[in-house]
Amino acid sequence: MPAAQQLPRLLSIDQLAEHLGVTPRHVRRLVAERRVPFLKWGRFLRFDPAEIAAWLDDARQPEASQLPSSRHGHCA
Repeated sequence: MPAAQQLPRLLSIDQLAEHLGVTPRHVRRLVAERRVPFLKWGRFLRFDPAEIAAWLDDARQPEASQLPSSRHGHCA
């Protein structure tokens, strides 16, 4: 099987929780609120590492140096 067609190794709730540094209960809440991408296979929930990486990138806040500068006390 060519490398481009290999299936990703999916993460369990516990594995994702460990990776994110949160509790499995928090991950379950994210799933219930549809705030994290997941796959449901029967009664199992699994997470694609590539989708999780993209989700984290989308949630990333810009650094203060990247924010548009504003002048305090002055109106445009």
